[in-house]
Amino acid sequence: MSGYHDDDPVAPKSYDWTLFVRLLGYLRSHLGAVAVAFALIVAMAGLDLVGPYLTKVAIDQHIARGDARGLASVAALYLLTLLAAFFVRFGQTVIMQMTGQRIMLDMRRQIFGHLQRLHVAYFDKNPVGRLMTRVTTDVDAVNELFTSGVVTVFGDLFTLFGIMGVMLALDWRLAMVTFSVIPLFFLLTNWFRKGARESFRQTRKWVARINAFLQENLTGMSVAQLFRREERNQAAFAEINRKHADANMSAIFYYAVFYPAIELLAALAAALILLYGGGEVLRGTLTLGVLVAFIQYSERFWRPISDLSEKFNILQAAMAASERIFLLLDAKTEVVSPAAPKRLGPVEGRVAFERVFFSYSGSGSYPGAGEQRAAPSDGFTPARGAGVSGGAAQHPLTRSKP
Repeated sequence: MSGYHDDDPVAPKSYDWTLFVRLLGYLRSHLGAVAVAFALIVAMAGLDLVGPYLTKVAIDQHIARGDARGLASVAALYLLTLLAAFFVRFGQTVIMQMTGQRIMLDMRRQIFGHLQRLHVAYFDKNPVGRLMTRVTTDVDAVNELFTSGVVTVFGDLFTLFGIMGVMLALDWRLAMVTFSVIPLFFLLTNWFRKGARESFRQTRKWVARINAFLQENLTGMSVAQLFRREERNQAAFAEINRKHADANMSAIFYYAVFYPAIELLAALAAALILLYGGGEVLRGTLTLGVLVAFIQYSERFWRPISDLSEKFNILQAAMAASERIFLLLDAKTEVVSPAAPKRLGPVEGRVAFERVFFSYSGSGSYPGAGEQRAAPSDGFTPARGAGVSGGAAQHPLTRSKP
């Protein structure tokens, strides 16, 4: 039964862009909502740049000069910026979540409709539990891509490039010191990408096998108990469950290394800013407000990078799920109903049984063989000899009417 539960072959890595383009096709009927969410994302990226700059203005132009009235104005503007960011983020979240739910609705309708058209032999070769995984948990994984990944990634990119532009405008030398940590981040991300993709793929595979195993065993529980297979089935389930746990542990390992390493790189960048920028402040070539703004921008600089890493995780999970969803959708129906079926007219005929017998031995004998029996009055001939052939004799229960 091991081959019976094997998953579909995994698509090659070169197929990723094709998968991604096919996934984006589900956004076509929701372009209006996506456009509004995109506009809110751009606005949110701009609002994220305002806070640290207002801090610089407050320190250099008001705190240093003892201007309490101007400081209150800057504080009020900062508060308005936070309120605007709250409402913009609220609208963005609501729109994207609604769009994701509608895409899930469309995708599940498409998958279920395709399952209705597949030939019966397909369901003999594919466990029902695995097909249920395609419609339920795999679609949920793809939903995360639309609600938290494919559109919001642009917001992270806008925020990232905006912060880089502001930092270069404030002090390009201090900005280059901050950016010196970026190559380490790319090395870390490349290591994480290679390991996380396989971990997500293995996790999805073993989730499908657990569902398939449970469905087959629960629906066939009477057969399993009849043949006293309870202990063997329990041991088989324990093995599948263990491999699923091992796949999750592998993914947890990459998470446990990646995110603390990101925090370490962010702390290293902040230390470099304090080391170089603090010296510039002591020499009088840099203001204290610029140094404080750089520290805040540095924190916000690594936040979108960390978010992009999370979006990458979502993308990996969605790719692992979409591989199997599209392999199901690409399964061809071997038995297709004709577009213009022929209509049958009145059917006349009868079903007859002649020279049919059943026996437990291989000699072809049957109880009463060789005895002469009178044919019943209804025309049914008793079993005589081996084989099945057509004839005029007819069983009364199977006699058809013209």
